[in-house]
Amino acid sequence: MGNHNDAFVEFDRVQKSYRVQKSYDGETLVVKDLNLQIGKGEFLTMLGPSGSGKTTCLMMLAGFETATHGEIKLDGRPINSVPPHKRGIGMVFQNYALFPHMTVAENLAFPLEVRGMGKSEREAKIKRALEMVQMGAFGNRRPAQLSGGQQQRIALARALVFDPSLVLMDEPLGALDKQLREHMQFEIKHLHETLGITVVYVTHDQSEALTMSDRIAVFNDGRIQQLAPPATLYESPENSFVAQFIGENNKLPGTVEEIAEGRATVKLDTGEIIDATAVNVQSKGQKTLVSIRPERVEYRPEMLPEGAHTIDAEVLEFIYMGDIFRTRLRVAGSDEFVIKNRNTQGQERLVPGQTVKIGWAPQDARALDPM
Repeated sequence: MGNHNDAFVEFDRVQKSYRVQKSYDGETLVVKDLNLQIGKGEFLTMLGPSGSGKTTCLMMLAGFETATHGEIKLDGRPINSVPPHKRGIGMVFQNYALFPHMTVAENLAFPLEVRGMGKSEREAKIKRALEMVQMGAFGNRRPAQLSGGQQQRIALARALVFDPSLVLMDEPLGALDKQLREHMQFEIKHLHETLGITVVYVTHDQSEALTMSDRIAVFNDGRIQQLAPPATLYESPENSFVAQFIGENNKLPGTVEEIAEGRATVKLDTGEIIDATAVNVQSKGQKTLVSIRPERVEYRPEMLPEGAHTIDAEVLEFIYMGDIFRTRLRVAGSDEFVIKNRNTQGQERLVPGQTVKIGWAPQDARALDPM
């Protein structure tokens, strides 16, 4: 998937700038030189903080915004000058955008009427789309008579009703409560798998992105910082921004002492020496931020991997979270160092005030750029 030649959606050197009165150079670049290929049937998520350019990219693909430079192609055809309603793309927004004066069935009929479809074919498609989102009995209700979750299902059905090959979703679950949101994540994922459609999904919620996507494009400052499957992003972030944006991470600042065979020896700012994988640091004397996932840190001596450097830590806070124990420690001058352990039988609980030696496998610590 995502092979350049069979890219179903392609952004080729796309830029978007807005004219800004106050700005020094008169223009603000929101999307900078974006190159992105999305495979047919892929679920790709654009993830990033607000203002990172992800929604602007989605709006350019939908046709509601125009690229300032570059070209967007859909199934090999340039679509920059194709109006939104002729692109054949389904859209789902956070605010549902349902017509309040129409029933659910009329809302779904609208995109079909626009496409000049006959009544009997329309009715069959509406019935099928409503059943797909488990709302078969709600065709005659108006949006105001539905809960938020039900409205979101109808918005989803309306985006799918005309069998689009591409569906764009902009924070579609943002307004729902946590439990319903998690439930809908799986439903959307199942629909994607069943229908084989291509989905481009925008969110700032990293767990949502990790749960649903085939690949995630992490945006910051108008650029893709890393594009990879969820496990790769989590296990192997390529820079400090990605490491701190995806999942929880411990960060220890230091200086590179030496680099050999892809491994960096780092002297922390507080003097301790640790080993890490050299990711985007190249030379001795370079400043670095070493990043380690909380679940990769070990405090039981018998569980420490071979060749691990250990470091002294003081327990500050122990939090019982049911399936996991979360312990906050003071490590190398930082009070924000966290470890997570599974709640297994006979698992020793750390006590505030206790001092322990912690360590990790060198490949689990990543020497990244200082932020």
